[in-house]
Amino acid sequence: MKASDIMEAIDRHLLPSDTLKETVRKMAAARRSGDTSGVKGLHVLDDEGGLTGAIDMMDILRAVHPDYMEMGEDLSAFTWDGMLETLVRRIADKPVADLMRKTTVSVAEDAPLMKCLDVMIKHNLQRLPVINADKKVVGVMYLRDIYNAVVKTLLEDEKEGA
Repeated sequence: MKASDIMEAIDRHLLPSDTLKETVRKMAAARRSGDTSGVKGLHVLDDEGGLTGAIDMMDILRAVHPDYMEMGEDLSAFTWDGMLETLVRRIADKPVADLMRKTTVSVAEDAPLMKCLDVMIKHNLQRLPVINADKKVVGVMYLRDIYNAVVKTLLEDEKEGA
């Protein structure tokens, strides 16, 4: 099997100029196969469909988390009430380009599934963009998709042995 056999066609993506507010709206409205609504992350494509980055829930949460929180200082006297909401409002109109992970990790649509699994494990990815010969993103493969291919093979082998 190849990447193109199990990938989902890309129907939602972000542009580098999309704001964080637009990003979370698009993530909430995105549909996965079946009736599942909402995704945990999306890829960022340029105007020509080339991959420029990715953003997911953890990237958004990291953007809200101020750097000074990691300094190890005693913040016990700090006022926490309303802090999250205030910081979220400050970054709501930031462009995705400022928050995304700039990534070029992808696989070709004719890549074998073992190559896809190798890339996902080495880079700790939950989703992997699939590109065509013109380097344009044509789909996305989820770790769950490869897992389902493994399960299908295991159960087929079980049926044949019965």
